[in-house]
Amino acid sequence: MKIIKTDIPEVLLLKPYIYKDQRGSFFESFNKQKYKQHLNNIDFIQDNESVSSYGVLRGLHFQKFPHEQAKLIRVVKGKIQDVAIDIRPDSPTFKKYISVELSNNNNYQLFIPKGFAHGFVVLSKEAIVSYKVDSKYNLNADSGYKYDDPSFNIKWLIDEGQITLSEKDQNLPYIK
Repeated sequence: MKIIKTDIPEVLLLKPYIYKDQRGSFFESFNKQKYKQHLNNIDFIQDNESVSSYGVLRGLHFQKFPHEQAKLIRVVKGKIQDVAIDIRPDSPTFKKYISVELSNNNNYQLFIPKGFAHGFVVLSKEAIVSYKVDSKYNLNADSGYKYDDPSFNIKWLIDEGQITLSEKDQNLPYIK
């Protein structure tokens, strides 16, 4: 796999090697030994999956300390704009974000370390998003920020009028 550094050094874009022939294609979507070498020995313990239609925006979510989660995001079907925002107050990249398109065509994966908020919007008719986490979900640590927070100034790839939010995401606060 090829590791591509982003403008925020801790956020990594991973490009697996894809083997193609007349039958189709094959790639390793996860190999614990190989990934541990590149991801600071992160030990993923759980896989999550969501199915969403065009315009659904999920996020910007994170787990509060001490229940933070590192994530490895990939798209099984469709295409999304995936966003990771640095919410570590002492970081030189605080409030900066990385935005990438992940799809079943490029098979890229995005590694998001602890201390980042995460969100994505679906750019295809439907998307199946799968992600690994390194710690279990804790309801009391569940948090997030509004997707349109002016402090982040995220350039979403669809018009605002096409965005569909959950009630929870509609009521998220802006970062202070």
